[in-house]
Order: sequence, then structure tokens, then C-alpha cells
Amino acid sequence: MLPDLEALYISAAVILGVLFGSFLNVCIYRVPRDLSVVAPRSFCPGCAASIRWFDNVPLLSYAFLKGRCRYCGERIALRYPIVELTMAIMFGLIALEYRWDARALKWAFFEGLVVALLWTDLEDRILPDELTLGGLLAGLVFAVFIRTPGQLNEIVLPGSRMLWQSLFNAGLGAIVLAGPIWLLGAIYARVRKREGLGLGDVKLLALIGVFLGPENGLLALLIGTLSGSVVGLAYIWLARKNASTYELPFGSFLCVGAALVPLIKRL
Repeated sequence: MLPDLEALYISAAVILGVLFGSFLNVCIYRVPRDLSVVAPRSFCPGCAASIRWFDNVPLLSYAFLKGRCRYCGERIALRYPIVELTMAIMFGLIALEYRWDARALKWAFFEGLVVALLWTDLEDRILPDELTLGGLLAGLVFAVFIRTPGQLNEIVLPGSRMLWQSLFNAGLGAIVLAGPIWLLGAIYARVRKREGLGLGDVKLLALIGVFLGPENGLLALLIGTLSGSVVGLAYIWLARKNASTYELPFGSFLCVGAALVPLIKRL
């Protein structure tokens, strides 16, 4: 049985995850539309009516309103409770796995970042620079204080300070993940005369590499690529889409792989 203090810590992480998920929903809707995430207060996308506080309680309000706006009756996207519940589970798992370690803060932030990017790519086919480049910068800041995982640094920089090893892993992770994909995209665009992989995906891979390091970043890329191939091809076949022109949200699958790695491995 968990000690009372530890159980309280995990419970608090779950509650914080729900609240953070509510804020992420604001970011997912507003950032791709170049709207402020601070003001105005939450509103219905259908009728623009301001949402009262009692209709804006994470998870509970969606259930109470039966998934519809109180004023216009327009259906509220199922994404709202999904994101809130997802973040609650992720924060709880991180608290359970990393306990009081400072890495818990890093991975909680990372999970929120990739979940937001997953949904912006899925819904709007966009990976906003505010999240990719901003997240990449945040990853470098985290690397200064919390070691970026990796093994190659021990060969290249044996005996060096943790700071330099961490920054080396972060930089190498970004190059290893983003470099080859950028090159393949450039070659594809030159040969097929159309964009095959957006720069948003390249920035996302750099972000993942900075946080996870080269080895774990490649694991995330493998998971994302495999899941994208299976699910994407199945969807194209079932929905009878044109495989040569349909734009698959590859970034969403990369985010799935990235989100899973800190949860299945203690980094």
C-alpha cells in the first residue's frame, strides 16, 4: 500500500493533470488561429457566448451538459474530455513512476506539449511554431538542469560535466531525428514536385530529440512511424481516400510515440 503522503502526491498530480488538460484545450483551439490563450474568457465556437464558470469545470461540465452548449445547443467536441482525461492519466503515471524526482516536472511538461501538438496536427494539420520552437527552447533549458538521457555522450565526452553531456545528448537527439527526415523531405519535394513532409514535422522531431535524446528519440520515431503506417493505411483504405494525395497527420503519430517513451521507460 502506498504511504499516505505518496498517495496524496499522486492524487494531486491527477487533479493537476485534469486542470492542465483544460488549459491545453484552450491552446489547441486558439494557437492555430493566432488567438490569445489568456483573453477573452472561454467561449462557445458556435455562438460565441461566454462560458460561465459552472459550465467550465473539467470533465464534469461536459457530462452535465451532455456534450452540448447550454446556449446554442451545438455539440462540444469530444476532444475536450479526452484531453483532460488523458492528461490526468499521464500526470498520475508520471508521479507514480518518477515519484519526487525533478524529472517528473520535465516529463509532465513534455507530455502536455506533445498532446497539444497531436491534436493541432490532427484537427488543423498544423504544428504551430509557438509549440514546436517554443518547446525546443524549453527542452534546452530543461537540459541545463535535468540530464537529457543518452549513452553516446559517455563515449564522446567521457568524464565531462553533466551539463555538457546533457546538452550534447539534447543537440545530438535533435540532429539525429530531424536531420535525415528533413533531407528525405527535400529529396521527395525535388523529385515529386510537391511537399511530402512539412517543416513542422522536422521541428517536432527536433523537439522530441532535445527532450528524449538520440536513442530514446529513435524509439519514439519507430513507434510513431509504425503506428502511422498501420493506422494511416487502414484509414485510407476504409475511407477510400486517394493515397497519393491524402495528407496524413504524421506529426500526430510522432507525438503518440514521443508520449509513450517516458511512460514505458524510466528516463
